[in-house]
Amino acid sequence: MFQSRANSKPEKKSPSPLFSSGQELANLAVSSGLLEQSWAKISELHNELNQNETIRWRVYPESNFLIIAFGTKQLLQEEELVPSTSLPRFQFLCSKSSSSFSIHKTAATLFGRLHDQLSNLKTQVEQFEGQFKDRTRLIITGHSLGGSVASLFTLWLLDSINKRDKEKDKSVIKHTLCVTFGAPLLGDKGFQEAISCSSLWNSCFLHVAANQDLVPRLFISPHNPNAMDIDSQTGAYKPFGTFLLCSASGCTCVEDPDAVSELLEAMGLETAGIQNPNEAWQIFDYGEPVKRLMSILKIKGLVQLGEMTVDTIRAGIILQLEAIGVISIQQNPDNRELIAKMEKREKDSLLKKKMALDPSKKLNDYKMHMAKLEWYKKTCASDKRGYYNSYKSRGSSQKDIEVFKFKKYLNNYWKTEVAEAERKPQTGEAALMTRWLYGGTNYRRMVEPLDIADYYNKGLRDYKTKGRSQHFIRLEQWLEEAKKQNVPASSTDSKKQKVSALLTEDSCFWADVEEALILCESLKNGDQVESTIKNLIKFEEDVMKQIENYAVSPEIFLEESSFMQWWREYEEIMGTSYSSQLTRFMKNDLNKYGSGS
Repeated sequence: MFQSRANSKPEKKSPSPLFSSGQELANLAVSSGLLEQSWAKISELHNELNQNETIRWRVYPESNFLIIAFGTKQLLQEEELVPSTSLPRFQFLCSKSSSSFSIHKTAATLFGRLHDQLSNLKTQVEQFEGQFKDRTRLIITGHSLGGSVASLFTLWLLDSINKRDKEKDKSVIKHTLCVTFGAPLLGDKGFQEAISCSSLWNSCFLHVAANQDLVPRLFISPHNPNAMDIDSQTGAYKPFGTFLLCSASGCTCVEDPDAVSELLEAMGLETAGIQNPNEAWQIFDYGEPVKRLMSILKIKGLVQLGEMTVDTIRAGIILQLEAIGVISIQQNPDNRELIAKMEKREKDSLLKKKMALDPSKKLNDYKMHMAKLEWYKKTCASDKRGYYNSYKSRGSSQKDIEVFKFKKYLNNYWKTEVAEAERKPQTGEAALMTRWLYGGTNYRRMVEPLDIADYYNKGLRDYKTKGRSQHFIRLEQWLEEAKKQNVPASSTDSKKQKVSALLTEDSCFWADVEEALILCESLKNGDQVESTIKNLIKFEEDVMKQIENYAVSPEIFLEESSFMQWWREYEEIMGTSYSSQLTRFMKNDLNKYGSGS
């Protein structure tokens, strides 16, 4: 029996089914009482507003959280966008990949007009932080245009919290959530990307939109006839955060921005008959929809889908579309195009989340590949070539192939990490957290020499100016910035004790060695003798400084390393009468280096 099982082929595992959890998330938000409480505060403010007031807000301290509600009766009057160059208070959202964005003019103008008062509100929030200590949960909420101001205030506050976190190494407010009701789309694609590139910030926004409320989709073509007249590069309004879409039938949550736009447009069919433009801009009362959602709260079973339950994610999409009143399975089963679009977007979104929300797997894979390279480095120390030259002269053995594979994986991993850090809003602090920064430094010192070996094996030169990858440059720059801010340099004594296991600090050291070898070769050919010797002496002095600081690995002195090859050629060029710090070190102190003496 055991023999038979051993010879049998292993069963092929079927892929895990995918599920669309939008309805479950929406039901969770409704059942938490969050919508009911937020709307109750907004309604209270609405009742207090007089005709001359543009906007009013109030802070409501509860037992273990804080609610800040924004109420307004001001109607939307325009759809014009203003560029980020006119919005100095939101420049912190700019990053290398999202260098500019635009925001709805009415919302930006209103926020700017209230800036001083909102600064006082921010101070008030900080005072409440001290009272609530680590129990504080902050809810910022607003309706229609008040929701737009609430979103801008939340972003402004998140930037302040982020700066304080880095200064104090902790945050008093543990969770900040902005809940808007019937708010118009706030900005363009650049604005969406600036927020979405930080998954933490993007998750702080929940936008409630009813299918009877036209305001959330006024800036989406074709319901907004002027939307297509705006510059397509920066002008089209785009959603961000999570949208809770609701109808008389139920509700669902959608996070993918393209899917949100698609569904807002589809939901508009119910109100497409509105002829009076002024009616479109009216403030919709969310009191009834919120009560109705509480009363019908339940998760629908898949049984009503009949034969369509074969695909779990498709079934979930159909239930979501039915919940927000876009389709009816019984009345109109032929909504295949919309269902297919939503299904594709949901699968793409789930894949992105899996990659983004599984850092532990990525980190474990990274550590595993680094450990294998470290082992390779250790085994190379036993021969006379060392890590760099062993890789440079590698053959076609399985070990050599695997080292190339490890290097490729690590390069891809850190290129992605650096690109993500570049996309995040920049606030002047170090771009990577300390533990990631030093992980990146260790990677750079381990892997860049291998890239250098590949580069010079192709017969190329000037690696540092022509061949160096940008992600290595950024990792090195961020390390220097971190050192200037708060990271003390290692003492020479501590380095001295552990130099035998040291990675050469300058990850471009071997590129300098290769260039020095090329200079020696040019001297043999009689090329530019004076300037070449001057450059060689400068390299010699740089090497000696690194030796004095215990900044180079002892393996550079192995007999068959490229450095020792250079040293022998350099000695011959300079002659036996030439004396310098390096010549004296190589004759008298070389054997002491790495011994800790």
